[in-house]
Amino acid sequence: MIKIALLTSSRADYSIYYPLIKKIKKEKHINLDIIAFGNHNSLLFGVSANKIKADGFKIKYEIDALVLGDSPEAISDSMGLTMIKFSSIWKLENYKLIICLGDRFEMFAAVTSSIPFNIPIAHISGGEITLGAIDNVFRNSLTLMSKFHFVSSEKYKKQVIALIGSENKNNVFNVGALSIDNLKDLTFLSLQDFKNKFNIDLSKKSILITFHPETVSFENNTKHINELLSALKKLDTYQLIITMPNNDTMGNMIRVKLYDFIDKSKNAIGIESFGTIGYLTCMKHCVFMLGNTSSGFVEASFFPKFVINIGDRQKGRIMTSNIFNSPIKERDILNTVIKIESRSSPIKTNIYGSGNTSANILNILNKKLLK
Repeated sequence: MIKIALLTSSRADYSIYYPLIKKIKKEKHINLDIIAFGNHNSLLFGVSANKIKADGFKIKYEIDALVLGDSPEAISDSMGLTMIKFSSIWKLENYKLIICLGDRFEMFAAVTSSIPFNIPIAHISGGEITLGAIDNVFRNSLTLMSKFHFVSSEKYKKQVIALIGSENKNNVFNVGALSIDNLKDLTFLSLQDFKNKFNIDLSKKSILITFHPETVSFENNTKHINELLSALKKLDTYQLIITMPNNDTMGNMIRVKLYDFIDKSKNAIGIESFGTIGYLTCMKHCVFMLGNTSSGFVEASFFPKFVINIGDRQKGRIMTSNIFNSPIKERDILNTVIKIESRSSPIKTNIYGSGNTSANILNILNKKLLK
């Protein structure tokens, strides 16, 4: 048996992992331990560890290392506490591989604590760039700590090789995006089932909105959220479906302002977490997306959906023809809405693969681990 640890720090990365976990669990020669930490056990974020269990997966370790608050100090403290708690796991277990994903500070801390134990690391979604978030530093750090690299496009493959050196290029694989596997295989909710579950009528003209803090220039976030809300007030012909931000610096301030806006607006609805099927069903039926979430780059390209990407949080990612960039200013956002309203449906792109990413990753891991 090959013993592997898979690290999931939030509902977002778990939903991406899902097709890979299903495939690995069918492998009789692999013992996969799921370790849930970060936001997964937080009441504020909906205790998303329960979603993992509801899907039929056992969690080997549930780590609570969040420190109350969203200040730089609280985030730094959370990173330190995460490292301390994970060090005992790495000492106790005999893992042959650690699988990690993305760019979150929690993921960085968990993986960093494993380095003295010399456990090989496989990193998913490296090579991407998000200049408006401190995640960019964590993603590149995870890349440098990892032995195997599973990227979602040829551009990102080249960027990983540039970072780790061409002598290591044979361990960098363009496997496509796991998110596309989800979309290819998913049975979406019907409009009636969605309404029964969330009390939201997607037959209405809707915008799916997700806005996270810009953690590089976090001092500007108050101005940013005020500009966004000023624009939303004028989009009164749409149903505004607003999902809540990550646990980032000043994320709670944005959350409070969003809920205050929702309470005062007849056409706005707030959702803490749709879950994978709910979120993607909402994306499928919305008129367009608005905000600064990474799902506006990968998942939105599948349907495809128009996206208004505001600000610099995702600056550096691949821009497909369905995406419109806008400063976080009321007038610019509203002008971009007018531009989208005048366009026909966007053109679909397949730069992130055809939905075979989990199989590609598993095949490569089997070859590497069974040598």
